[in-house]
Amino acid sequence: MVKKEALWRKGRGIVKTLLIIVAVLIFLILVLYINHKIRLKKETEITLPLGQIVEVDGHNMSVYTEGKGDATLVFMSGGGTCSPILDFKSLYSLLNDRYKIAVVEKFGYGFSDIVDKSRDLDSILEDTRAALTAAGLTAPYVLCPHSMSGLEALYWTQKYPDEVSAIIGFDMAVPQYYDSMKISIPMMKVTSFGASIGVTRLIPGISDSEAIKHGTLTDEEKEIYKAIFYRRTATVSMINEAEVVKANAERVNELGVPQLPMLLFISDGSGGTGFDKETWRKIPIEYISQIKAGTYVELDCPHYIHNYEYETIGREIVEFLTIQ
Repeated sequence: MVKKEALWRKGRGIVKTLLIIVAVLIFLILVLYINHKIRLKKETEITLPLGQIVEVDGHNMSVYTEGKGDATLVFMSGGGTCSPILDFKSLYSLLNDRYKIAVVEKFGYGFSDIVDKSRDLDSILEDTRAALTAAGLTAPYVLCPHSMSGLEALYWTQKYPDEVSAIIGFDMAVPQYYDSMKISIPMMKVTSFGASIGVTRLIPGISDSEAIKHGTLTDEEKEIYKAIFYRRTATVSMINEAEVVKANAERVNELGVPQLPMLLFISDGSGGTGFDKETWRKIPIEYISQIKAGTYVELDCPHYIHNYEYETIGREIVEFLTIQ
């Protein structure tokens, strides 16, 4: 009888301890969430749109334009890049005296609305085309995709060849990358939840992107970038993209290799690609070898090449477009 009573007391103590732990966790989450909401409200003052806000499919999309010239360079961000306008600034600021610059922020990115909708290639492409038209721009365009948006650029060329005069890829994705690429949707969803309650604010330096650490952003622009980071990390739009990216890659691959002037800048594979240097470089080099007017430049820097070698890339772009 004594033994049973002792076990009962022990079990009761364990339950009580667990309840206390759960209560503490709920309290901490509540504190984090309230702090996050307060900070978001304060940061609203510095997160006014940097470009135009246009309506696409009933929602707001952000399009940034500047510069002058006959050719229009459309910068297309990689997956999960929270602030495309600022991410590309170190590079396009070197080109705006020769070309028109456009940066389209897809749904879920930058100053565009977060929208829970299909992110197959047709949906993304039609959104982008509509945004550019609403911003007063007309084709043909020189597409400048980074990473995952390489699939969008290739598909654009395949579907509307008259609208694309050239592709300049910044470590851009080609379909073969996705044959072996590992993508963890559950981890993205955990990250999304953590960001939504403000856990990311506890991690030192997490908002310091390559654009902040290695680019030419002003102190004010760095603060804006950080504020956007806390609003646009692993959004549902980004997660929807990741869920269908392999199917998108298969679609692009089925349509073959487009033939148009193409310049690829290729990194050393570091910076989160998940590939070793040799494999990372081999795949795009084999791809562009099938393009008659294709060429490439290898750079010894991480994946976000435009935040490291922007001066070299800028010179190469001018040379490439001059001879087209």
